[in-house]
Amino acid sequence: MSKPHFRLTSLAHGGGCGCKLAPSVLRQLLADQPAAAPFAQLLVGTETDDDAAVWRVNDDICIIATTDFFMPIVDDPRDFGCIAAANALSDIYAMGGKPILALAILGMPLDKLPVETVREILQGGASICAEAGIPVAGGHSIDTPEPIYGLAVVGLCRPEEIRRNSGARPGDALILTKGIGIGIYSAAFKKGALSDAAYAEMIASTTLLNRVGHALAQDSAVHGITDITGFGLLGHALEMARSSHVTLNIDYERIPFLSEAISLAEAGYATGASGRNWASYGDEIALPRNMPAWRQTLLTDPQTSGGLLVACAPGRAEAICASIEAAGYPLARIIGSVSAGESVIRVT
Repeated sequence: MSKPHFRLTSLAHGGGCGCKLAPSVLRQLLADQPAAAPFAQLLVGTETDDDAAVWRVNDDICIIATTDFFMPIVDDPRDFGCIAAANALSDIYAMGGKPILALAILGMPLDKLPVETVREILQGGASICAEAGIPVAGGHSIDTPEPIYGLAVVGLCRPEEIRRNSGARPGDALILTKGIGIGIYSAAFKKGALSDAAYAEMIASTTLLNRVGHALAQDSAVHGITDITGFGLLGHALEMARSSHVTLNIDYERIPFLSEAISLAEAGYATGASGRNWASYGDEIALPRNMPAWRQTLLTDPQTSGGLLVACAPGRAEAICASIEAAGYPLARIIGSVSAGESVIRVT
């Protein structure tokens, strides 16, 4: 990575998907909002906690639309742009779609940042979009107190290939496609405690496109998908449980973690978002007795451009997981199962 003369992260009070409003605050804000107009073409709106909106054009094609932006999680401007773009594209892949174009969302404190730095952020985002095979076709920019960057993305899919977080069925297996620990890595990075190897691992994970979601949606054995971002593994799993009206059972020992995540969590590195996440939904989570606090931190750790959580037919789970790993996701693992019952998460 290049070495800026200042720390980009020092200009922001938060970073990455850890900037998201706490789940409990978001639910309060949306509680009295009017429901989306009853358009028959709107297949996915605000009624569940899905990753993007879906509009049915005709019997053959749907439009998927999303937006995502945040403050810097790293100091290198190009890395920041790459991570933010990959994270925004993830929502399209999580719905089973394929992105077709993006619009940039840019807010920069121009009295604090040189134009060259902002240009590098934009170049990073454009490079990830090029990797996805799409253009950055425009956007909007404003002068802000803190640096903000992200994308609005439009994608396409066939109606039968839409994969919602409400599709999990009793008996399904749960697959996670990326390792957990990005928030903990970011906390260590800000304190100068993240090794060069761990930084490289963080960049590799956060810029790895979740394009496998589009391929998974073409498999009828895959019933539901969501991506794991700012609410942590437990928070987004709980959204799937609520939307699907099922219980999700997660085996802690099967969860893939980034190589230094456990040691850093044991040493006390954590983001503020992790605590806010637990305060928002902890009463709907059943943890093993006497679980150490650092393990709880890992489970609520906010992920930026995290992996996909996939619910699929149990008889196909091993083959599907192997196909995900072969597609370039080495930490893909079967981490649990779905059962009938109340909408909670049980960790064993």
